[in-house]
Amino acid sequence: MTLLNLTDLSDEPLHQQMSRQIRSQVLSGRLQPGTALPSIRGMARDHRVSVITVQRAYDDLEREGLLISRRGKGFFVAELPAGGRREMARGKALDALRPAVRAALADGLDARQIEALVAEILTTGDDR
Repeated sequence: MTLLNLTDLSDEPLHQQMSRQIRSQVLSGRLQPGTALPSIRGMARDHRVSVITVQRAYDDLEREGLLISRRGKGFFVAELPAGGRREMARGKALDALRPAVRAALADGLDARQIEALVAEILTTGDDR
């Protein structure tokens, strides 16, 4: 799977980068239910990371219900219930937004100003 972009320059550990990127592909529908992921050894070799790094990423995603493992067969994208992908994505977004909104409120911004900031990010694609 060459769809991952891992970097040692990030503060985010490699297994979390891997989990985040695979999660994104599952939730966006780019990886369809039933799709086989590369073997742990194959993924480690392709991305020049340790087998333990890949195992941690796959285990995290399995705990989240995004992957299933079949003994002797490998890891596969799980079938999510109707609306499951959207609900999982919504939950992840809420988890990420809560601290930022709380910090903005604590810094003196009001709801209208925070909404304007979000709208600005959505329209400009600002990812700073």
